[in-house]
Amino acid sequence: MEDDILTIEEVAKYLRVSDRTVYDWAQKGEIPAGKIGTVWRFKKSEVENWVNARLSSTSNKPAEMQIQIRNILSPERVVFINHTTKHDALVQLADILSSAPQVKNATELTQEILKREELMSTAIGKGIAIPHVRLSSVTDLVMAVGVCKKPITDYQTIDDEPVNLLLMIAAAYNQHSYYLKTISHFSAKFKDKTIREAIASSASEQEVYNLLARS
Repeated sequence: MEDDILTIEEVAKYLRVSDRTVYDWAQKGEIPAGKIGTVWRFKKSEVENWVNARLSSTSNKPAEMQIQIRNILSPERVVFINHTTKHDALVQLADILSSAPQVKNATELTQEILKREELMSTAIGKGIAIPHVRLSSVTDLVMAVGVCKKPITDYQTIDDEPVNLLLMIAAAYNQHSYYLKTISHFSAKFKDKTIREAIASSASEQEVYNLLARS
């Protein structure tokens, strides 16, 4: 299959499931997807890799990978963001994420985060966005968290709510299953209003980290 962009209907036909199933997977972050405006779009190569990962995981049935926050996030990679545009907020958070030893090319990380965002919005609703990339210059999955003190209103969200919480994830190319599981994990976790409100009311970055580390 060529590496081009698919609609929900095309993905549903390819996977032999209903349009609604694909839509639900996209909403929950269970399948690699993004938005152009208000419409879901999918890269063929990412869908194929996702299918292959699911097939191999169900056939081999390895021990379930657990998301350990302390292994992928550190206090210095939690930051309060005062920018009001998506571009500036993403650049700041990419710079923070690049401080992690797992990221070997800071310039590439920033460029690829912005390029992916131009193609498909990573906002998932309820004020949350999860920009994410896989790169050969990243040695292990790592993340950074940005708490936006001023709402970002130019993020192309599905519910028209401005973004105030950014979770940026970078992973190695060979971590596709873990990468998808991590995105799905946080997509579900941060739709909990109690957690979002606790983060928004935190007085310091350390307080945000402590909350995430124990939640």
